[in-house]
Amino acid sequence: MYRVLIAEDESDVLDLVSFNLHRESIETIPAKDGIVAIELALKELPDLILLDLMLPGRDGFSVFKELRLDSRTKDIPVLMLTAKAQLEDVIAGLELGADDYLTKPFSPKELILRVKALLKRSAVTSGNSVITVGKIQLDKNTLSCFVEGEKIDLTPTEFKLLLLLIEREGHPQERHDILREVWGYRDTAQSRTLDTHIKRLRTKIGNQSSSIETVRGIGYQFRKRMV
Repeated sequence: MYRVLIAEDESDVLDLVSFNLHRESIETIPAKDGIVAIELALKELPDLILLDLMLPGRDGFSVFKELRLDSRTKDIPVLMLTAKAQLEDVIAGLELGADDYLTKPFSPKELILRVKALLKRSAVTSGNSVITVGKIQLDKNTLSCFVEGEKIDLTPTEFKLLLLLIEREGHPQERHDILREVWGYRDTAQSRTLDTHIKRLRTKIGNQSSSIETVRGIGYQFRKRMV
């Protein structure tokens, strides 16, 4: 059974989220302030964290940064919960490595779709476990990435995004297809999430960043670089 930590101080939102996750046979771990959220995350090591940005004790942004610095929690997917007025903070969170976000108020159906997509993201992909394209190597069993022989630290979402582009090398991928396959979105309303992750990937793979090309009017594609 999957276990999800819900860091949310509004009781009605916490109850709504818990109720809908329980209906999907997902265990929940409630935390009503940032300090407790950090303690429970380190103690329980959940499969996913739903993190409200406006938490008492420690705000969600501070909680997120601390959990990303700890080796025990740095790879746990994080779905940020935010009001529309906090979108700038969300973009900053995405740039630091948050996996996704939901803007309040959100529908239970949308919540479940996002949660399930994130929980499935670290699943092992079938087929050959190691893929080498040019100077980039991906190991699907360990979710490891090596660029020019150096190990690169990718989040599960970043890994899945890069894997998708590499497996379809030379073929432009439309934005809505990438969002559907990596995040489980049905439209392009959250395309900012994709652009932020592409930006992070390009930064992390360094000299090979030009391998990820922007295809105007379509989306992105991967092209092998040998230098």
